[in-house]
Amino acid sequence: MSTTSIHDAGLDERSRTEILSPEAVAFLAELHGRFGARRTQLLQARRERHAALQAGGTLDFLAETRELRESDWRVAPPRADYADRRVEITGPTDRKLVINALNSGARGFMADFEDANSPTWANQVSGHANLIDAIDGTITYESSDGRHYALGEETATLLVRPRGWHLDEKHLTFGGEPIAGAFLDFGLFAFHSARRLLASGSAPYLYLPKMEHHLEARLWNDVFTWAEETLGLLSGSFRATVLIETLPAAFQMDEILFELRDHSYGLNAGRWDYIFSMIKSFRDRPEFVLPDRNDVKMTVPFMSSYAHLLVATCHRRGAFAMGGMAALIPSRTDPEANQRAIEAVRADKEREAGIGFDGTWVAHPDVVGVALAAFDAVLGAQPNQIAKQRDDVAVSAADLLDAGSTPGAITEAGLRGDISVGFQYISFWLGGRGAAGINNLMEDAATAEISRSQIWQWIRHEATLEDGRVVTRELVRALLDEEMDRIHAAVGDEVWERGRPEETRALFEQVSLSDDFPEFLTIPAYALLD
Repeated sequence: MSTTSIHDAGLDERSRTEILSPEAVAFLAELHGRFGARRTQLLQARRERHAALQAGGTLDFLAETRELRESDWRVAPPRADYADRRVEITGPTDRKLVINALNSGARGFMADFEDANSPTWANQVSGHANLIDAIDGTITYESSDGRHYALGEETATLLVRPRGWHLDEKHLTFGGEPIAGAFLDFGLFAFHSARRLLASGSAPYLYLPKMEHHLEARLWNDVFTWAEETLGLLSGSFRATVLIETLPAAFQMDEILFELRDHSYGLNAGRWDYIFSMIKSFRDRPEFVLPDRNDVKMTVPFMSSYAHLLVATCHRRGAFAMGGMAALIPSRTDPEANQRAIEAVRADKEREAGIGFDGTWVAHPDVVGVALAAFDAVLGAQPNQIAKQRDDVAVSAADLLDAGSTPGAITEAGLRGDISVGFQYISFWLGGRGAAGINNLMEDAATAEISRSQIWQWIRHEATLEDGRVVTRELVRALLDEEMDRIHAAVGDEVWERGRPEETRALFEQVSLSDDFPEFLTIPAYALLD
């Protein structure tokens, strides 16, 4: 048997003895041993495809799976306990936030071990204790101001998002090899919570992020099947919604649904990572240069094509089509800003419901009601609109790749916004927070990826600002100096120093200004976490 190494510094007693019990670690060891090599092979295949794109290749629907796309088949039908998903709220597995999200009035709560989470060892392990208590109905929290938090009578359905295939978990190794972050997050959830959820009348629902190929979905399907057999669960107990948040995956929606089949619970339009993936996939091509982040809306041609194709594909296969994140945060101090946020969320959700989505995502409890109203107006008493077939949709590869038709400009305000968000988010992340309210938006790793990749792309192609200046490393560094001074003045010396400003700046420059393009900012950032 290979040597197991568990880093226990920073963990509380429950995490060490219950969550990482010998039985749970043995389950993780077998998961790693059975599937770790396949994960490594799939990541190598990703790198080869990325290299082909940078060498002048393109993306298209797969010729070898054309028969599958044109044939008639459907995924497993929705479960009765969660057929109505009209609004889901997302957030990290922090104890107080779990309670607030479950009490928010949303139909579902996606507890996030991925982009809304900073993967400190304590966050990754203690989050499962919080989920166990939430499922058991015993979770409470006492705040420093004396407030008591507990679950209400009606709570949202729990869903869990593990990390993507690309991330390691350095704190648990087998034979010197780190376990995949995805295997740790899924494995602990499956081992501790799957039976609890099924006994309660629900199921172990998941969201699967960052996939780029249907063979990556096949690996997840095999992991689910193995876990069901090992834990003595019925086949099809795990049900997973796949986030279509990479450009390559948009060309394989049918194939991804087919690979998961009895474990499928639909697809989600992961808009922010999708924009990042568009930049990353064709970062060396001038025709793919995008304008300011705020101009890349869901109504621009390539984003609209992706959304319509996702709805049409899902409904043809009897699967849920879930809309994207509303990142806007209402203001409780500025009535005008609050109204702008509410109206923007309302328009976004009315558009999604109108084109056929079955539900959507929000990041803050204060906009749950707005999103619900938009979907209530379309769904009425029906739990979803899967029966709404979008036979009118005809999306080509050229439509999905049409970044060049995106209207908008590259402005100093947009550049400053990217610099400020990128810097601040990295600082929060290094401090253990994976979701942060910045300028009335809930920023997570996906939006930070857009910010730093836009800067890299604009420098690479010598993009010109509206005022005629060329975006250079020197300009970015000068604006970064100014933004750091502004942030420092706003937060004060104590908070500033706690935010690890020197390390934050070094990492920001590494992922934004390097000659080479780091695949994910979270990979070098993870090396800076304990």
